Amino acid sequence: LNELGLFYRLVVIIGMLGVSPLAEAQERFRVSYGGFNETATSMWVGIERGMFKKYGIDAQMVQVRNGALSIATLVAKEVEAVWPAQSTILSTVSGGIKLTCIGGPVNKIPRNLMVRKEIKGAEDLRGKTVGVQSIGGGLWLQTMIILDHLGVDPDKYGIKVRVIGDEATLAQAMITNNIDFGVITYGLSETLYPQGFKSLIDAADISDPYQGPEICGLKESVASRNEFYSRVIKGLAEAVAYILDDNNKSDVSRVVQRNLRLSRPDVIEGSYKVLRKMTTLDLAPNVAAFKSVQRIVARINPKIVQVDLDQVIDASFVRQLESSGFLAELRKKIK
Repeated sequence: LNELGLFYRLVVIIGMLGVSPLAEAQERFRVSYGGFNETATSMWVGIERGMFKKYGIDAQMVQVRNGALSIATLVAKEVEAVWPAQSTILSTVSGGIKLTCIGGPVNKIPRNLMVRKEIKGAEDLRGKTVGVQSIGGGLWLQTMIILDHLGVDPDKYGIKVRVIGDEATLAQAMITNNIDFGVITYGLSETLYPQGFKSLIDAADISDPYQGPEICGLKESVASRNEFYSRVIKGLAEAVAYILDDNNKSDVSRVVQRNLRLSRPDVIEGSYKVLRKMTTLDLAPNVAAFKSVQRIVARINPKIVQVDLDQVIDASFVRQLESSGFLAELRKKIK
């Protein structure tokens, strides 16, 4: 048989097996992220439970140390998209890199602002030291949003910001007296309570507009691959619906446990509660949240205020899912 004849014979055999050779093709979709916490769970679930693969997408999450490095991997074309905090998005765009963000599933900050026992209220934060993972990153942004809600201006209050690491490292830094307060997960908070630390505020109770990490890509890439990103947002939506279905609690907890490398049952349960509290099917980029972040981040980067949000946000992908009834059907399944 010549090569052409062999090809057609293979096509016939595959067809007899009921498999389309094109249907099995998977487009690569690598996404870099810096936050080692529950905010990435919808992506992990979409990958591990086949939601992205269902739409012909071979997705992979690539963890890096912080948001700035995730942007560097995107610019270098080492990944197709990023999963950054809004502060990272706006700082990047203000620096001349054009991004488009299409949606994300996080609308709460389910964290405690953990403080030393002698700190009774916001006034006692004057002159104290707070720990963050990086200046301008997601954990820094959450800290600034909480302080803003409390009416605390870090500069006027003389608050010292120290780069420490992720939340587990922050918790350890509190124990060793390196910092006075920090934004800590519920699970890690449980390890601090017995040692005399307390929660000044549960940030999940804050009603101010907020949106966590979302899918963002280089502007020209998103514009040229409209159909592809439509499939991406469908996969993400199905993963979110899976998380919000109580019947999947055990399975979702295992995904969280494996990816966050958790072992203690109480911490795993705490992480699941965090995930449920902050996850939503209202995926469209939140303009009000972006504007709030723009105001806060302008304190360290005045160029942020010049960013035209209409050039960054593209809600059309989520609107398409709403108008087609796709999201409505998912919402019915989780009621």
